[in-house]
Amino acid sequence: MPPERKIRVALDAMGGDRGPEVTVEGAVSAARELGSTVILVGDEQVLRTHLARHEVGGLDLTVRHAPESVDMGESPMVALRKKKHSSIRIGLDLVKRGEAEAFVSAGNTGAVMATAVVVLGPLPGVERPAIAVVVPTLTHQAVLLDVGANVDCKARHLLQFAIMGNVYARDLLGQARPRVGLLSIGEEEIKGNELTREAFKEMEDESSLNFIGNVEGRDVFSGAADVIVCDGFTGNVALKISEGLVETMFHLLREELKKDLRGRVGSLLLIPAFRRFKRRIDSSEFGGAPLLGVNGVCMISHGRSTGKAIRNAIRAAEGCVSNTVIAHIREGIARG
Repeated sequence: MPPERKIRVALDAMGGDRGPEVTVEGAVSAARELGSTVILVGDEQVLRTHLARHEVGGLDLTVRHAPESVDMGESPMVALRKKKHSSIRIGLDLVKRGEAEAFVSAGNTGAVMATAVVVLGPLPGVERPAIAVVVPTLTHQAVLLDVGANVDCKARHLLQFAIMGNVYARDLLGQARPRVGLLSIGEEEIKGNELTREAFKEMEDESSLNFIGNVEGRDVFSGAADVIVCDGFTGNVALKISEGLVETMFHLLREELKKDLRGRVGSLLLIPAFRRFKRRIDSSEFGGAPLLGVNGVCMISHGRSTGKAIRNAIRAAEGCVSNTVIAHIREGIARG
């Protein structure tokens, strides 16, 4: 039998708050530690300068020149119309043409979403792609979506999110029959606004889902559900609050441990536990969030991503490809 072709990941090497310094580091790490095949897309001269700072002999790394890049604060629609040769556009074109199986970017999220919809196109039956993030819970990992792609939604959009999140939790997180919950302000069916009440009925009638009803904000991290569905406005607020809470908690804890000798001594004894705890909740462990609903694997990473996060985003993108997530979402939407 011929050897299985490796998964090729196109990386927007110009994206993110720290740009090529971090993306190149992440690509090199993925190639060295995971055996990944990475196509770095961006200004060739700049990228080769950064690559020269690493030992890359024998690593499966190539560079594809892109003369333009999209700034983090740039209008997504302006970038889509005027920057036809940006690292985002060229990277997604590689996926469209079959020269890469997945795309990863820590760049301008709006520009990545808009370009992905135009270049890759939506899957049949999907009206609104959704960004899905993996969140830690008391018992395992869960999927929260949408977290920012769609501020205004209809009930049928939330149903589509639920179907896509169900596939992702099953294929990537190993949940045989994911429990799907609808994020609302109370567990009762009558609680919530018009959108959640209508979405509740649609999800309840969808036989392919293991719908457990409404879940509240406190349930997101409890492990009560494997998939938590909401509109992009609610999801983004929930995600940003949780990120801020974690940062504040660590800051306050460090302050308390530094206050006296007993705290400083105790902190030394607790270092291993703190490291394990940080790994469980660190978003860089998950790397990126897939844009579900487009006809190709597109992974969106945080603008503040570290090299470790980029490496893990590449790994997550490879997982989506190897588990044929796109085909399974297409099947799920067709059944729905």
